[in-house]
Amino acid sequence: MPTLVLVADDHQIVRQGLRALLEREGFKVVAEAADGQAALQMTQKFHPEVAVLDLAMPLLNGLDTAREIRRISPKTKTILLTMHTEQHYILEGLRSGAKGFVLKTHAAEELVRAIREAARGGTYLSPEVSDAVVQAYRNNTEFPVDPLSARERQVLQLIAEGKTTKEVAVILGISAKTAETYRTRIMSKLDLHETASLVRYAIRNGMVNA
Repeated sequence: MPTLVLVADDHQIVRQGLRALLEREGFKVVAEAADGQAALQMTQKFHPEVAVLDLAMPLLNGLDTAREIRRISPKTKTILLTMHTEQHYILEGLRSGAKGFVLKTHAAEELVRAIREAARGGTYLSPEVSDAVVQAYRNNTEFPVDPLSARERQVLQLIAEGKTTKEVAVILGISAKTAETYRTRIMSKLDLHETASLVRYAIRNGMVNA
């Protein structure tokens, strides 16, 4: 039986390329998603064995999508595709439960290896990513715990992407009043009091691209 895979990336040409590559290697791509929210819906529908997630996706970034997939489909292993080798991205990815970290610059053969390793229950890291993890360990690097809840991170990402409070409410299926409450709570927790500061925080923490 072929390994069932979900591919999530906001660029259609990337998804098509990954699908062609993976199907050529004998995997079965059961679904594609253009954003993190769609990836969660497809995961609930198909329960793939492995979900390949772009780190920087709209509506819900790869890190938070990986966290949610771990909750709603514990048997699905997640692999993050990224351009970043900064230690905090990688450590947060591993904390989120990701079983693979593959650099986009040489994704093809490494991604195939990562999926096979994840499907077996192992973990695969690109060499540059492994180096960053080892360096963080040697330096005893610790990063502050994220003060935001999963829902607050979702709201913050949408705000940083330019969504209005009303649009945030529609996307998340909550009332506009609740969305505004989340916004106020986020500003209070982060001690940031203007939208531009929230956007800068989201960029620094890998929630959205600059």
